[in-house]
Amino acid sequence: MPDRLLADGLVVLHFAFVVFVLFGGLLVLRNRWWAALHLPAVAWAAFVELTATLCPLTPWENALRRRAGEAGYEGGFVEHYLLPVLYPAGLTSEGQLLLGAFVIALNGAVYLWVLRRRKRG
Repeated sequence: MPDRLLADGLVVLHFAFVVFVLFGGLLVLRNRWWAALHLPAVAWAAFVELTATLCPLTPWENALRRRAGEAGYEGGFVEHYLLPVLYPAGLTSEGQLLLGAFVIALNGAVYLWVLRRRKRG
């Protein structure tokens, strides 16, 4: 039971990280120090998506699930949890590149907005 709860906790943490990567730039509008946490998170997420690297949380979650008597899963967190919602047909390498480009473009737009707003104020 503790291993299953830890695995579930990792899923929650992983999902929170994805949300932070996508929308954390908006926190910079409230306080600039968020950028010190957000920019490295964006860099890591873009690296993982653009290089098809497996996030270390995924094998850790799978190991915990196997220790709890559950089956692990193939692929990464994005493929297993997020893509069935976003892309039910599955992840292709082109799709993964698009996800990485989306992360960079979305956050680039937010930071551009932050910089322009800062120059005006």
